[in-house]
Amino acid sequence: MDVLLTPQAVSEIAGVSVSALAQMRYRGTGPVYRQLSARTIRYREADVQTWIDAAARTQTGELQEVG
Repeated sequence: MDVLLTPQAVSEIAGVSVSALAQMRYRGTGPVYRQLSARTIRYREADVQTWIDAAARTQTGELQEVG
C-alpha cells in the first residue's frame, strides 16, 4: 500500500504552508491528492515526489507548466 501523507506532512516536505497547498488544490496546480471525506485530504508520497520533480528547472527563462 502507498504511504498517504497529511497536508501538514506535505507542507513540511515541500516547504510550503498548509494554506498554500489548499490554494494549489483549488487552482489545480499542486500535487495529486485524495479527498477521503469532506474534510480529509491525503497525498500519496509518490505523487508528492513526482510533483516536486516536475518543478525542476535549469534556467529562469524556461516555460513553466501548470500541474
